[in-house]
Amino acid sequence: MRIGEIAALVGVTSRAVRHYHHMGLLPEPERLANGYRVYSVRDAVLLARIRRLSELGLSLDEVRDVLADDAGRELAEVLGELDADLARQEEEIRVRRRRLAELMEEGTLPPEGPVSPTLARLLRDMPETTSVMAAKDRELLTLLDTVGGDEIIYDALHPLTHDPDLLGLYDRLDELAGAATDDPRIGPLAAALAAVIPDEVLAKLSRTDSPALEGFGAAFLADFAPAQAEVARQVMEELAKRTDGEGPR
Repeated sequence: MRIGEIAALVGVTSRAVRHYHHMGLLPEPERLANGYRVYSVRDAVLLARIRRLSELGLSLDEVRDVLADDAGRELAEVLGELDADLARQEEEIRVRRRRLAELMEEGTLPPEGPVSPTLARLLRDMPETTSVMAAKDRELLTLLDTVGGDEIIYDALHPLTHDPDLLGLYDRLDELAGAATDDPRIGPLAAALAAVIPDEVLAKLSRTDSPALEGFGAAFLADFAPAQAEVARQVMEELAKRTDGEGPR
């Protein structure tokens, strides 16, 4: 059989056969004087086995390991590992489907797209505003949700969506977009913002040591205007005092 014939017989492409030769899965057959490869029935049996193992989900490296053990002992081990991996994938799919079902039950998705159900409720209930800083807050929460957000934080922040002073705080932040870092409005605004951050949020963030969150604050503040970043810095200082038990609440 020529390469096209054995490929058609087993149901693969000629390119796949050449790749299997290159990977060392299928030995190179003898060649005729004109350079054409000539395949035997035994080659076809081996090629069919490679195809079946690949269809089970084994990588080509795993297929090569299995073929190297004629007794098939390694095959059972590899297939067991494959079954465990498929089970993990099934559980991940179930979790994702549950999340999608919860999001669909909540109704319209937030503009930020699919997020955790608890964050979706928080974003949905946040008051409508054209504030630039409010939009940045939503971006921060969405990013936090991606890198390891916590429902405790979202639940603790939810009462702020009904705080009549919230939009005023965002407006005051927006007004600092072109201000200097020694603007007298910075200190009072930082104190007001620190005062509305729930203790549950502070406690949760103070115990967070995930590597994924390292540099999170610095990267986000880089997008702030200088005076706004100074407000955030002073807020963090005030929160640090609360963590140490020096501040109020």
